[in-house]
Amino acid sequence: MVRANPRMQKARLADIPSDVHGLISKRTAELDGVSVTEVTFARGARWSNDLKDYAGTELCELPHVALVLAGKLAVRMTDGTEDIFSAGDVMLLPPGHDAWTVGEHDCVFVEFSRGNDYYSA
Repeated sequence: MVRANPRMQKARLADIPSDVHGLISKRTAELDGVSVTEVTFARGARWSNDLKDYAGTELCELPHVALVLAGKLAVRMTDGTEDIFSAGDVMLLPPGHDAWTVGEHDCVFVEFSRGNDYYSA
């Protein structure tokens, strides 16, 4: 049984410096065992243009569980399937995808992760 930290924890994303790659920026708060990341895909951002060289992979190979707060994000998986996520949508993206903003507004989402453990058997 996993034991939770017995004390409350708090972080303020607005107080964390952004990690910027082209038109994509991220701020990550590290809590005990959980990372919470605010990601902004500015208008015109695309993972394969802005983060591909940094990541060193053809597609994003990280899984994501996130809540979209603003804008729209299109995602294409390795198998060619596509979907668009909008404000209020919760998304679970497995590894092997590209993503880009749709429309004239930035897309902002908040991602929650504990590494890749939620894909473990």
